[in-house]
Amino acid sequence: MAENCRGYFLGFDFSTQQLKALAVDESLKVVLEEYVKFDTDLPEFKTYGGVHIHDNKVTITSPTAMWIKALDLLLDKMKKSGFDFSKVVALSGDGQQHGSVYWKKGARNKLTSLSPDKPLYDQLKDEFSIPESPIWMDASTTRQCREVEAAVGGAMRLAEITGSRGFERFTGIQIRKIYQTKQEAYENTERISLVSSFAASLLIGDYAPIDFSDGSGMNLLDIRTKSWSAEVLEACAPDLASKLGEPVPSHQVIGNISSYMVSRYHFSPDCKVVAFTGDNPASLAGLAARQGDIIVSLGSSDVIFLWLPSATPGLTGHILVNPLDPESYMGLICFKNSSLTREKIRDLYAEGSWEKFEQLLKAAPKGNHGNIGIYFDTAEVQPVVMGTFRFNENDEQVERFSNESEVRAVLESQFMARLVYARKCGLQIGPDARVIATGGASVNKAILQVIADIFNSSVYVTDVPNSAALGGCYRAKHAWQGLDTPFTDVVKNHPDPVCVASHTPGVEKIYDLLQARYEKLEEMIAANYENKIV
Repeated sequence: MAENCRGYFLGFDFSTQQLKALAVDESLKVVLEEYVKFDTDLPEFKTYGGVHIHDNKVTITSPTAMWIKALDLLLDKMKKSGFDFSKVVALSGDGQQHGSVYWKKGARNKLTSLSPDKPLYDQLKDEFSIPESPIWMDASTTRQCREVEAAVGGAMRLAEITGSRGFERFTGIQIRKIYQTKQEAYENTERISLVSSFAASLLIGDYAPIDFSDGSGMNLLDIRTKSWSAEVLEACAPDLASKLGEPVPSHQVIGNISSYMVSRYHFSPDCKVVAFTGDNPASLAGLAARQGDIIVSLGSSDVIFLWLPSATPGLTGHILVNPLDPESYMGLICFKNSSLTREKIRDLYAEGSWEKFEQLLKAAPKGNHGNIGIYFDTAEVQPVVMGTFRFNENDEQVERFSNESEVRAVLESQFMARLVYARKCGLQIGPDARVIATGGASVNKAILQVIADIFNSSVYVTDVPNSAALGGCYRAKHAWQGLDTPFTDVVKNHPDPVCVASHTPGVEKIYDLLQARYEKLEEMIAANYENKIV
């Protein structure tokens, strides 16, 4: 079937700051790239970074209707550029994880009877019981986290069911807050979507189901049975199952493109729409990952993705259903103190120069004479600690290191922490494992060498911008070709990652000892910090 295809595969990425579209042909060559930036292209919504930060600084939302208007604008831009929508044989996409949308009663009637003569925005902008969608940046639900955990038997019990302990941004927790504080609006809600399933709904002209992978980032889905957990639903809000609909596999074709899209933009009525998923799972697909790969995304936050054969949930990190194989899992661990912390050390001790930073790094030996520095400029996700802590080879706290030791210390501590928590998530580094580095800092080969030495593995880089949107293209092609086709065959024309750093032979002896010390020191810091707060 694929050999005779002369069509396109389209991927949408509804991210925090912009909406992107990418299309590829059957050989995976990119034939379209278009985007809408919320702040500048839609200034009437008055967002900053795509969001509204409320007075208490912890409640952070995005206007739901903005996303609809962005899709109108994006599709119009694609049309004006001459893109041939009729050649799209299948599409999929993603949305920022943990954002939620609240359709009011009667909204489905509007969604299923759209007039192609009017933009989506004009017809749907008032169809929400909650006009501002809570998103992943929101941190206003700590009380609800503890309540839900207690209701099911504790944080570990919630993690065993859903893959994560209670997290403020997670959708089930957000729903509980809305039920408690806006009960009338909750009762007037007909359907609750994730940003991903909301986006898919706009394209099929009906409520789209939540997929297993994005659904497992809600604190609601039982990650083993792939169904909503009755006890967690009850702990969050009443009558919740009816508002969520039934979840589906991430690779499922959820329908054809809507008649609205056929009439207004001339899509083929046979165009298949594959379930949308979260942005992180979509990136796993867009990077053409395989089992055993360790994705290290280096940015303002560092994020580790792991393809896991089985689920071992804990109190740190998250276990999601794998978007490419519903029988496997995906580990995800996020760290706040990342590129900005590395840049701060560069500015303080390397004259603001990456070249000087690299010189200082090479001047300090691997293992840093036993010195360990832990740098948490903001409260870390794990552990929830803030401050700078320096220890000499005897684990005695000191005020500062030499400049070269400061530079090496920040890198070694950060990537020892990444490995520690990845192992807690179930990481086992096999002989064929690849560490694939992405994000802004992946161009710095000195940083990548530290990762290679600490992870005791080769590090690869891949030039794949917009990996989430590309993941939508790849997932659409996979479902269209047929799931009996291995995903590796679907992405066989994806550019191979390039090895840029190999671990130094024998260096594991140094880092095994250093990492054991790091874990003990971090545990001590966390315990002391918690006692101070108490």
